Amino acid sequence: DLSWNQIGVVGVQYLANALQHNTTLINMDLSKNEIGERGAQYLADALQHNTTLIGLDLENNAIGDVGGQQLVHALQQNTVTLIFSLAIPCF
Repeated sequence: DLSWNQIGVVGVQYLANALQHNTTLINMDLSKNEIGERGAQYLADALQHNTTLIGLDLENNAIGDVGGQQLVHALQQNTVTLIFSLAIPCF
């Protein structure tokens, strides 16, 4: 659980690089980390190569429409990730 850590774009870039070679991590909570659209792109690229991650929580990360589209495209390519959350609070 890496939520609420202000990882930001640079931090998520390092995580995404690690995810491309990950063989053990199956669930990752990155909610509330301010990764933005650029961070979403890094994760989308990683998800296209990852074969073990089955859960990813990206709630409240200001990824925007473009970031969301990139992630959806990556998940269409990825046949492993099953649980994915992009929810935003409605208040």
